[in-house]
Amino acid sequence: MSIPYVRDIEIEYGRCDQVSPLIRRVTADNPGPFTFKGTGTYIVGRGQVAVIDPGPDDPAHLDAILKAVEGETVSHILITHHHSDHSPLAGPLKAATGAPIHGCAVAAHDHDDGGVRMEAGHDLGFSPDISLCGGGQVIEGAGWTMDAIATPGHTSNHICFGLREENACFTGDHIMGWSTTVITPPDGDMTDYLASLADIRRRRFDVLWPTHGPPIRDADAFIAAYAEHRQERLDQLTTALAAGPARINDLVPRLYADVDPRLHPAAARSMLAGLIHLVREGALATDGPPGPDSVYRLAG
Repeated sequence: MSIPYVRDIEIEYGRCDQVSPLIRRVTADNPGPFTFKGTGTYIVGRGQVAVIDPGPDDPAHLDAILKAVEGETVSHILITHHHSDHSPLAGPLKAATGAPIHGCAVAAHDHDDGGVRMEAGHDLGFSPDISLCGGGQVIEGAGWTMDAIATPGHTSNHICFGLREENACFTGDHIMGWSTTVITPPDGDMTDYLASLADIRRRRFDVLWPTHGPPIRDADAFIAAYAEHRQERLDQLTTALAAGPARINDLVPRLYADVDPRLHPAAARSMLAGLIHLVREGALATDGPPGPDSVYRLAG
């Protein structure tokens, strides 16, 4: 099953678009390889509103958000995770509105090691006022109700937000219509990601609103394809290792032979997440903790 990507979206940076009865979106002018067309900041409700993922520390985007909510009260600032395209503007938005920041603080930052970048980088200063770690919290405003859903995997502190009134879910980077989600250890975790993906699917949302790109309206079919893609990647690893033990540097050229070799370092970091998961599941074995230089083999 191929992933039915959803990539068509009309963007005018700084414009506030009414995208559903309760949801407005303002898109930041930060397109790129990790952000697609830019960070879509969502405003939920009317009169008393929540702002989800204010985005990068960009004064022009802050002005656009404040213009969109002029005459209204921002009661909640909600952050899906601490990456630099999602959370840095939370502080300036709080200073301008007085609204508290809700999210989950990361336990330990995965600092840049100077290697290949696979995501937009970390907001090292992210510190929410109200913790949503673990999920299960109910966030309410005038005419809207949201559930915080812990979805670790892309990051250890990722939170999705379910909007009850529209049976919709704001998925941050957990599920994206334009691309697969990056999972890079140590903060990214494939085992957690697969469990979180199954949790979102069980909730049977009608529509998913990623931070980057257009909504996903056939949510169940999309999540099923997303999960199947991950399983296919895991199956490739076990099939390759049936030929004998190997390191990541041995496997990448074989499994990504049709990919530009310049992308092989990124593929290696992603592959590590899958190998760690398979060792945990008992399908693979290695001497010592699984790492980038370990020799992997089929278990048993």
